[in-house]
Amino acid sequence: MCKESDYHFEYTECDVLGSRWRVAVPNKADTCTGLPDPVKGTQCTFSCNEGEYLDMQSQQCQKCAAGTYSLGTSVAFDEWDSLPSGFVTHGVITNEGYDQTDCSNSTWTPKGDYIASNTDECTATLSYAVNLKQPGTLSFEYFYPDNSIYFEFFVQNDQCQSTDSNSRWMRISENSWSKYTVELNKGNNVLYWRTIAYSLQSSAVKPVLLRNIQISGVAYTSECFHCKPGTHSANPGSARCTPCPADTYSNKGATTCRECEEDKYAVIGSASCKPRPACTSSDYFYTHTPCDSEGKTQLMYKWIEPKICTETVEGALKLPASGERQTCPPCNPGFFVSNSSSCEPCPSGSFSNGTVCTECPAGTEPVVGFEYKWWNTMPANMKSSVFSQLLSFVMAAWEVAGEYIYTTPGDQDTDYLMLTLSVPGYRLPQSMVKDAERSELSRITFVFETICTADCELYFLAGYNQWNNDVVERWNGRNHKQSYSYLIQSNSTVSFTWTFKRTEEYGMRNYSADVAKIYSIVITNAIGGVATKCRRCALTSVKAGSACVLCPPGHYMVNGTGACQKCPPNTFIRTDQPVGEAACIRCGPNTKTNKAYTACLSDCMLDVRTSKGGRLHYDFSPLANVTSVHSSPRFTNKGLRYFHRFNLGLCGTEGRMPASCVDNVTESGREVKGYVCQSTVVPSDIRSQSLVSSQPFLIGDSLIENQEQFKISHLVCAFDVSRSSDATQACKQGRSATVRMRCDPAVTTKDHIMLPSNCSEGTCDGCTFHFLWQSQHACPLCTKNHYREIVSACIQGIQRTTYVWQHPVQCYGGQPLPAQKVSACVTLDFWLKFGVSTGAVAAVLLISLICYFWKKTRKLQYKYSRLMMTSGGRECELPTADSCAIMEGEDAEDDLMDLTKKSFFTKIKSFSRERTSDGFDSVPLKSSSSHLNLTEKLVHTFITATVRLL
Repeated sequence: MCKESDYHFEYTECDVLGSRWRVAVPNKADTCTGLPDPVKGTQCTFSCNEGEYLDMQSQQCQKCAAGTYSLGTSVAFDEWDSLPSGFVTHGVITNEGYDQTDCSNSTWTPKGDYIASNTDECTATLSYAVNLKQPGTLSFEYFYPDNSIYFEFFVQNDQCQSTDSNSRWMRISENSWSKYTVELNKGNNVLYWRTIAYSLQSSAVKPVLLRNIQISGVAYTSECFHCKPGTHSANPGSARCTPCPADTYSNKGATTCRECEEDKYAVIGSASCKPRPACTSSDYFYTHTPCDSEGKTQLMYKWIEPKICTETVEGALKLPASGERQTCPPCNPGFFVSNSSSCEPCPSGSFSNGTVCTECPAGTEPVVGFEYKWWNTMPANMKSSVFSQLLSFVMAAWEVAGEYIYTTPGDQDTDYLMLTLSVPGYRLPQSMVKDAERSELSRITFVFETICTADCELYFLAGYNQWNNDVVERWNGRNHKQSYSYLIQSNSTVSFTWTFKRTEEYGMRNYSADVAKIYSIVITNAIGGVATKCRRCALTSVKAGSACVLCPPGHYMVNGTGACQKCPPNTFIRTDQPVGEAACIRCGPNTKTNKAYTACLSDCMLDVRTSKGGRLHYDFSPLANVTSVHSSPRFTNKGLRYFHRFNLGLCGTEGRMPASCVDNVTESGREVKGYVCQSTVVPSDIRSQSLVSSQPFLIGDSLIENQEQFKISHLVCAFDVSRSSDATQACKQGRSATVRMRCDPAVTTKDHIMLPSNCSEGTCDGCTFHFLWQSQHACPLCTKNHYREIVSACIQGIQRTTYVWQHPVQCYGGQPLPAQKVSACVTLDFWLKFGVSTGAVAAVLLISLICYFWKKTRKLQYKYSRLMMTSGGRECELPTADSCAIMEGEDAEDDLMDLTKKSFFTKIKSFSRERTSDGFDSVPLKSSSSHLNLTEKLVHTFITATVRLL
């Protein structure tokens, strides 16, 4: 009868219903009878989790015991002492024409922790077939350091269909193991790893290494796997085993790691301990400490990690004491010493020799790159690492030593000690752009030395990308101090690696004294580099983004000299060509340059001189904010309504908010800003936005002029905005816009903007746009010339003065109407009475004077007549006065002169008739007028004057 040890259980193939049976299968045929009957098995979809296995007796999942592990529905291959079951490897001839080549031994070879490929010209293939009950994944780690080998991986399914050839080729590994994962389909899958070497020098080719192959998607695992030596699993149900720490070891299936004895050591993941050797000079290295706050550095010694030697045995060396503090070497060119005594790169546009940064003069540009000749600290764009055949990790593979950088003693003599320099890219200086075809893009030069007693090798590799690098040059054995230069011809060469290997023979620190030293590294025209000097720019033009040092704001560069000359007042500098006097562009009328001298602005104020000599003042500040206007609705062929929206921002200070148009349809969120822009707007009821804006473009980004015009009795001011730099195929000179401001005091809204009636979209040719902005704020500011005064009549001693606007009103704001003035006044009745009274008094006084002088005149006339009659007609002789003469003041005979009374007017009339033609009064005398003497003439003259006065 069969015992339990004579048979095992298996499942039958699943039927169409997903069912199966568990059957007993004898380990050896015809050895026993009485096998258990078949029983109903688990469903085909049944599986166990990681850390569990399927117990076929109970058909239940059980946890793996401590010291074992399980991947559940996965299988893993991490032990490569021999080729695991199921794997097949073979070698074939690459070129069938060479029949004499034997490739039978060109296979993949297990190496303990990994499996290695061939390194000859044959094709080596490693394959493994697996049947998956469900879709799964394959993952493995590989190290592919040498592109002298073609390395491909592909999968064939049960129809013999292979993976796409474009995804077969594996990427180059830089410094460490890379992990690759691929999806696998349900059913049969055949996995292929294939390598083909093409280098004839097999010793120079590094093999491809594989490890940790894991496949998921199998139905189950019926047993747990023991942890391999050097690993352990302390808890039941483990999915993987943990490597033992340093100075510990474990056997197969261990639950814990054991510590080594004091005089022994073990590296990480060791299966046994080894005796510690006596410490020698090969177990430590020297380095320099970073500069401290006092600018001092110190030589220090460090043990190589992990430390495996002992200092207690006889003949062992102890770690040397640190050296004396010394003054730090200067910084590398292009750097300066900061306050913390560290080296910092000089700012853009300056250079240094390693001490103090100096700005490049105007008309020059910094010569950027990297120059490392002092090695006090590892540069920021450089790193070192160690690649071992067992593992790859980052450590001090290269150490700085003041005047050079050198390789430290590694753990294994076969380790690869790598130093990598990364560069973002390269760019020719502005002065060399025109002659780019004959100019070097970049060049790297380094000075090195190798001191070796074994067959050491130093490789210099240039990387075209992070996955690919090529061996540029290789040096074997001892090499005296020398320089090597490499011309960089492609901008994709972004990394450089120096790799040093002491020997091909496996050993631990047998050749630690073999070193490679690099004294200096210089790379030119590197983007992100620092400057060691400045050179003269190409002065014909300076493109945007050029490193050429420009003149201060408001200055242009004189052709041929690089000197800076100040531009005339109220001009700005062309950013695309700040060279020559033509770079100074005068601002248009009523605009002024900004502080940076890069554009012209309008401060929203405008003064205009009229034809009559007056001045008008404008203030557009209320219209300075961004304002929008829409075109008339339009419709697509499918009836979708849309329209064009224009945003305008005309004037204001430098910090003003410009007009902007955005695209909120795409994820890019493109936005344009300027004076005038346009976007296409579609009303939206679906998206979160009320409007969908797309296709934004800039119409005007610079202000040309702010001028005044007078048209049809309407005052109009115009802003001319142009964008000549945005030339398109349709608009060779770029787009431009003119915004006319029309004065209309009746318009109270600020955004009453209209488009041309014959061009509803604001333009007729797609290049020139016109806008009419009607607003009360477009009117000139009111002054005293815009109103007049009306003076009222004087009523009850009060007179009122009222001020009213002149019609039509063409101003707004500014000086307001003065308030009504009230003043005291005198009425007309008072002045009339005063005038009548004064006239009456004057009339009475005049009449009195007339009467008085008339009476006096009559007396004189009478006296004169008497005197003439008394003279008796003798010439020139006056009569002698007698007692009968009427003396002065006598009135006795006054009434005898006229016995007949006459009226006053009659007397005047009669008196006027007595006047002769010569204007003198005619007085009848007895003697002739020719006989009058001097006295008579005087009297006659006096009488005539009196009569005239009357």
